[in-house]
Amino acid sequence: MTDRNGPDFSRMTDAELADWQYEHRDELDAKERGLRTGRNRRRTGLRGDGVGWGRVETLGMEVLNSRLIVRPRDRQRSLRFYRDVLGLAIAREFPGGTVFFLGQGFLELSGQGGPGPSPDQVLWLQVRDLAAEFDRLRAAGVTVLAEPARQPWGLDEGWITDPDGMRIVLVEVPAEHPMRADLRKL
Repeated sequence: MTDRNGPDFSRMTDAELADWQYEHRDELDAKERGLRTGRNRRRTGLRGDGVGWGRVETLGMEVLNSRLIVRPRDRQRSLRFYRDVLGLAIAREFPGGTVFFLGQGFLELSGQGGPGPSPDQVLWLQVRDLAAEFDRLRAAGVTVLAEPARQPWGLDEGWITDPDGMRIVLVEVPAEHPMRADLRKL
């Protein structure tokens, strides 16, 4: 389905299109942001003796770390929820705050919050076994907003809230979903 001008998207099935987009996600993202394909940096300047690479110019923000900061109304209650109920591991503690490991990022509980989270704020957590997590959380008395179900985009999702009402979506990626595809060349 590829000719000399590129892929013929009009002849692709939805699954083939999703696979193509997944396989080319880095190039598509780079083009959207105006970056060179596959890189967030480019080499500039002279090579000097022909061995060195010269200066590196960053074309976009180079994010080294990230965390979501939550300002709970009752920090101890939220600490018990995230540590004891969800079972998140603590990365570090400091006076007035706790930082939890959150997959490839962090969740920080610190400070004092106001009347509640924005309805537009959602914490997305991918889990290995959505049904088992929901059984465990339901038994712990966690507020369930939506039972686990397969969504039109192919992910299994269920919704809960933290003690302050912040919505948390728990996600399981099914084995057949394109996000699970092994793209390595064998």
